[in-house]
Amino acid sequence: MTPIFFTIGNKKPIKIIPNTQAQVNGHPVLTYTYNIYRNVNLDNKATSDRQESELLLQEKRDPNYLGYITFEAPGKVFTYTADGHDGLSSGEIEEIIENISHYRDHPGMWQLEK
Repeated sequence: MTPIFFTIGNKKPIKIIPNTQAQVNGHPVLTYTYNIYRNVNLDNKATSDRQESELLLQEKRDPNYLGYITFEAPGKVFTYTADGHDGLSSGEIEEIIENISHYRDHPGMWQLEK
């Protein structure tokens, strides 16, 4: 899936990479796990390629990796795993969940890579 970009809190740029990439009849399939990165290299293809190649690795080496959120029961139960170099505050986690939920509720907003 194409990454999702937004800012949280006091202008903190965030990049979300869904854990899987799948399409059914040209439509995105919603994943339940989202990797969170501090977005410091907006247009750096090498950084994006490295982040995407690490998605399934047990340990992420990217210094901008902040952990991941799992939607256990969308709209009800979420789990944040802080296995990155830095963690997020509960307020930041809530804001990220709200943003991801907005994209999940409006899948037409996602830009599919061609």
